[in-house]
Amino acid sequence: MASASYHISNLLEKMTSSDKDFRFMATNDLMTELQKDSIKLDDDSERKVVRMILKLLEDKNGEVQNLAVKCLGPLVSKVKEYQVETIVDTLCTNMLSDKEQLRDISSIGLKTVIGELPPASSGSALAASVCKKITGRLTSAIAKQEDVSVQLEALDIMADMLCRQGGLLVNFHPSILSCLLPQLTSPRLAVRKRTIMALGHLVMSCGNLVFIDLIEHLLTELGRNDNMSTTRTYIQCTAAISRQAGHRIGEYLEKIIPLVVKCPKEVYPHVPTVISICLRYLTYDPNYNFDDEDEDDNAMDAEQNDEDYQGSDDEYSDDDDMSWKVRRAAAKCLDAVVSTRHEMLPEFYRSVSPALVCRFKEREENVKADVFHAYLSLLKQTRPAQSWLADPDAMEQGDTPLTMLQSQIPIIVKALHKQLKEKSVKTRQCCFNMLTELVNVLPGALTQHIPILIPGIIFSLNDKSSSSNLKIDALACLHVIMVTHPAHAFHVHVPALVPSVVACVGDPFYKITSEALLVTQQLVKVIRPLDGSSEGPDTFDPSPYINDLFTCTIKRLKAADIDQEVKERAISCMGQIICNLGDRLPAELPGTLLIFLERLKNEITRLTTVKALTLIAGSPLKIDLRPVLPDAVPILASFLRKNQRALKLCTLAALDILLRNYSSAVTPVMVDAVLAELPPLISESDMHVSQMALSFLSTLAVTHQSSLGHLSGGNILQQLIALVRSPLLQGGALAAMLDFYQALVATETPGLGYMDLLRMLTGPVYSQSAALPHKQAYCSIAKCVAALTRACPTEGPAVVGQFIQDVKNSRSTDSIRLLALLSLGEVGHHVDLSNQPELKSVILDAFSSSSEEVKSAASYALGSIAVGNLPEYLPFVLQEISSSKRQYLLLHSLKEIISSASVSGLKPYVESIWTLLLKHSECQEEGTRNVVAECLGKLTLIDPETLLPRLKGYLLSGSSYARSSVVTAVKFTISDQPQPIDPLLKNCIGDFLKTLEDPDLNVRRVALVTFNSAAHNKPSLIRELLDSVLPQLYNETKVRKELIREVEMGPFKHTVDDGLDLRKAAFECMYTLLDSCLDRIDIFTFLNHVEDGLKDHYDIKMLTFLMLARLSSLCPSAVLQRLDRLVEPLRATCTTKVKANSVKQEFEKQDELKRSAMRAVVALLTIPEAEKSPLMSEFQSQISSNQELAAIFDSIQRDSTSANMESMDTS
Repeated sequence: MASASYHISNLLEKMTSSDKDFRFMATNDLMTELQKDSIKLDDDSERKVVRMILKLLEDKNGEVQNLAVKCLGPLVSKVKEYQVETIVDTLCTNMLSDKEQLRDISSIGLKTVIGELPPASSGSALAASVCKKITGRLTSAIAKQEDVSVQLEALDIMADMLCRQGGLLVNFHPSILSCLLPQLTSPRLAVRKRTIMALGHLVMSCGNLVFIDLIEHLLTELGRNDNMSTTRTYIQCTAAISRQAGHRIGEYLEKIIPLVVKCPKEVYPHVPTVISICLRYLTYDPNYNFDDEDEDDNAMDAEQNDEDYQGSDDEYSDDDDMSWKVRRAAAKCLDAVVSTRHEMLPEFYRSVSPALVCRFKEREENVKADVFHAYLSLLKQTRPAQSWLADPDAMEQGDTPLTMLQSQIPIIVKALHKQLKEKSVKTRQCCFNMLTELVNVLPGALTQHIPILIPGIIFSLNDKSSSSNLKIDALACLHVIMVTHPAHAFHVHVPALVPSVVACVGDPFYKITSEALLVTQQLVKVIRPLDGSSEGPDTFDPSPYINDLFTCTIKRLKAADIDQEVKERAISCMGQIICNLGDRLPAELPGTLLIFLERLKNEITRLTTVKALTLIAGSPLKIDLRPVLPDAVPILASFLRKNQRALKLCTLAALDILLRNYSSAVTPVMVDAVLAELPPLISESDMHVSQMALSFLSTLAVTHQSSLGHLSGGNILQQLIALVRSPLLQGGALAAMLDFYQALVATETPGLGYMDLLRMLTGPVYSQSAALPHKQAYCSIAKCVAALTRACPTEGPAVVGQFIQDVKNSRSTDSIRLLALLSLGEVGHHVDLSNQPELKSVILDAFSSSSEEVKSAASYALGSIAVGNLPEYLPFVLQEISSSKRQYLLLHSLKEIISSASVSGLKPYVESIWTLLLKHSECQEEGTRNVVAECLGKLTLIDPETLLPRLKGYLLSGSSYARSSVVTAVKFTISDQPQPIDPLLKNCIGDFLKTLEDPDLNVRRVALVTFNSAAHNKPSLIRELLDSVLPQLYNETKVRKELIREVEMGPFKHTVDDGLDLRKAAFECMYTLLDSCLDRIDIFTFLNHVEDGLKDHYDIKMLTFLMLARLSSLCPSAVLQRLDRLVEPLRATCTTKVKANSVKQEFEKQDELKRSAMRAVVALLTIPEAEKSPLMSEFQSQISSNQELAAIFDSIQRDSTSANMESMDTS
């Protein structure tokens, strides 16, 4: 330490030297010392250093002064508090000095000090005392308007301090406000502007009283409207405050101005007026239209109240033609309206769209860019709604935004056509962005207009003045258009396109090359489509262009020293060329395939090369790959053991297609190399990889039967059997497993015949060693048994007979019975078993088994066997339901029949089934009613015209059980696929949803579940009803005191809330609506109910935390305005303590709640400006000071960032 202070005193001595270089070097060395963490100064050294640095601020040499200012930063954090106050005092005094240079350097010094202070949230005493000292001096400097430059500097520092440390100055806010307000009428515009900035920062941290004073002052001044210039300043100030104040400004809106876009709810009634004013000023151009000045002022109002407007620096300096600012402000304001009002899309397409298209001809480049941007916003708003707009029944409603856009395409293209030849690079870039977005919204819409657009695109590709970005945008636009339009539309333009694209592939800038290769790949598909999509006889001859395309791509393919993206795209492009044109390149083919082989051995390019080889191997041109197969297949086999999932999947697809199309060239040795790598891939840990491996084996069974001999004793079969027993086996992987067993048994390989495989599958169950852990495993085994039996029909009867005996045999374990019944069901589904006389009685006896699983297997078996022969079994099932007491199981059998049988087979029985179901729809057991409802719903799909009106009729039933069955039945008629019932359902779903007002709790609950199903699977059914349904939905989210009762359990009293399930269903509906109908919801009303849910029961809290996270990404601006009200319940959840004597579950519940609340907090913090909320920053500091909360917060943040990285990897 002594050496450090000795070194520093040495430096201080040099700083007094008369040689400026000595002073400069010494100051530089001092700064280096101060930046070291290890340095510690004693009191004496501190005092000397501070005094010296302050002295150097007045140095004659400018460079020494600059260095001294830079030293202040590290110095502030190294010296004691009273020294910092000395520094600040001196700087403030110097600020008022007569010397201009000293004033400037001191104001930079003050900014440096303020920047170095610890943030307000850390609760540092240093920051508070320093800021208070500065504030006192600054307010007096601002108020004494002697020297404008002093005033400007002081205002600048004040704004900076309020922005960083505003919360610490709460006691000074009134005095700061009283010194700032008079400056709004300063004769200097620059003073006004900086005052506005300072007031904006003040609003972020000030209390309510100061805020009210400020707003009242502004309103009074605006009301006077004494002079044009000050009124404009007050409007700007109001705009700046609205940006920072969020929801606090809401209650003053009526008074302020009818043109505010920042508070969507209150401004809603004024939006049509805003639009009409904007459309009028969009064409405001005094060169053609001399109007009086107040019109210009009106437009300025619109401009200042636009949420995106930042206010340009040369606001009042342009003395000539200012009208462009008016037009630009109108375009920006329209942009803001279009971006925030989803629900007015049809209206925008009627009024705003044609007006914007007309203004593409705007003569001022900046204004034109904003007009384009506004139109882009309109297109982007049209895009998310595509899923429901493309719905067949939604399309029938006439004018949807998409159909209106479709009708306007000719005028849009006409307007763009002129702009594509403009000199301005910016304009052409805007055109390409527009076309790209247009094609994404309406694929195929430009087919008629391609002849007009292509010359414009080629012009930008060939134009010497085009910037790199313009070429990239032009190529990207061309690519999107080629992907989304039919090939024949481009054939006329190929001669012009090829040279331009080839030139871009040769461009030295890698990004242009990369985009051009993508276009080339698409161009290859255009000049020779292989899918037969070219309409009419294929008259287009690709030969003149093949050589050019091949030459430019091979040059990039061979180059080793290029960007990775270019390498990958060159490989993909060459793969496409060989796939579509390989038969025209006999001489070049062998050499190119050898390059592919090289790229296959390179870790960076191997994945792309595997995809390219898959493409070539699947080509209908039968490209000769035999020369490279002996080398390629072993390399591909080695990829199967690499730890890269995408590579495994692509490699399995490549091997599969090579086997299919080149089986003669794939030798047994190659196959063995692949088989050796397969066992680890067949496992439940990755079902998709297992599915691909199984399809490969199925192909192998067809092409290389001899190689299957190795399977009988090998690991692959053991892995297969293990996979069949996995509870996760379902869907595609299960289908692939069944295909493989059928292919395998058909090869008749010794040791792998029908009985061998059957023994392997069922052996463990019969050996009674142990029951399989999951019921799903029995179902999978039964499906495999049925697949084998279908492939070997002659073996069927004996095996079925054996299974029947197993069920009858009293010594059979439950596991054997379960497997036998499920197998009978699976076999009977496809094979008619009516020639087995004992079958009916055996299954009915199984209904009395003591094991629930055996009972449900018997009911499934009966239903499934009935599907195999309806006339024989269906009447029997109906008869049994009428007479027997085991209705629940028999109804399950009936459900299986209705779900799986063909429509034509069921038609004759519909009436008798319907009558029977209605008898049971009023059953008191909810389980039975649910099965009946599912049967009713699925039956309605068979003959909707007759049965849907009947269902509707039962809504009037006096029995609440019957009403709930009918409403639940409707849920089963809704699916996410288009169906004939949809238009009928759309007309009457409103009647079913009226049951949301039913007096019975349970009926209301099932109505909500049905509504949720519709909103999730087919939103178009309920979109138009939301206005009437939402108030009822919100009504169900309220806690009802009358439904809460106390139940005595021994000595304890326990509260039961009968309304909880209903509220839960309502909140689930709200969550679903966020995804499917966001544009039809008033988000502020929605947020009110989310806010209530945050204080509700555990289950509801969990749901609303999820909703908050979703809302943060979907509509951040609305959430930001309510942030203060949302943070409080989150904080309450995180700080709640569980009683020490509570049970373990209570602690776990509370932990889960905390984690969930933290996820919501992390999501809220992704909204820009969220941490500026005083309550939020206070909560953040509370989290960081609590060890447990900080740990949860950090782990969730890590999870969310890693999840984002993963989603980027897979995209």
